[in-house]
Amino acid sequence: MSGGVLILGASSAIARGCTKALAARGYTLYLAGRQRDELQRMAADLEIRYGTVVHFGRLDVTAIREYGKFLDTVDESLGGLQGVVSAIGDLGSPEQDAQDPEAVVRQIQINFSGVAALLTHCANRLEAQGSGFIIGITSVAGDRGRQSNYLYGAAKGGLSLFLQGLRNRLFDKGVRVVTIKPGFVDTAMTFGMSGLFLVEDPDDVGRRIVRSLDGNADVIYVPWFWRFIMSIIRTIPEPLFKRLKL
Repeated sequence: MSGGVLILGASSAIARGCTKALAARGYTLYLAGRQRDELQRMAADLEIRYGTVVHFGRLDVTAIREYGKFLDTVDESLGGLQGVVSAIGDLGSPEQDAQDPEAVVRQIQINFSGVAALLTHCANRLEAQGSGFIIGITSVAGDRGRQSNYLYGAAKGGLSLFLQGLRNRLFDKGVRVVTIKPGFVDTAMTFGMSGLFLVEDPDDVGRRIVRSLDGNADVIYVPWFWRFIMSIIRTIPEPLFKRLKL
């Protein structure tokens, strides 16, 4: 099949891992994000290392009216859209943001509503052609609201539900939708945070995400053991859970 893969939020650490794994498989790529200069450096490096074609362009997830024009450019550059990987995300400053109503709206827009609107555009195009895939990277933070990151968690939880509904909608349309829920990953977003454990290398996480294309799982925790960790956290009774400092 002709075409290539669009990477949203391409300059994030996890997305970088995905781009390497996809490039190693020979996919043509389109890198999208806010830092055009960094995307250009990434594209040049990937082309040299893997011998694949890599396009790039700036994307502001809050500029909803620009999505259609942006995707037209992506389609033209790639010669068609095979799939989309969404790695858009911003933890923000959890303690400060919790005190600022405008920051709450901004967090929801960046981590959920903007991503959902953009993926809706992508889904419509893939549905029309009757093929393709969408990989949405959410977070284990969306499995239960915790005081340390509940704004980010709420947005990622909303995104997980959105992807679940999108998967249901597109199941018989030839388009696969995969939800990825990473645990703690060694990224700029988590650098310096206290209380982290079992921290994963972003390149390893990226390879696992791309390997999801080889199977048929709908929801994947990365690494796998986070599925069991979060199942335990979800079963803690609320009268006890609200007293925990998590």
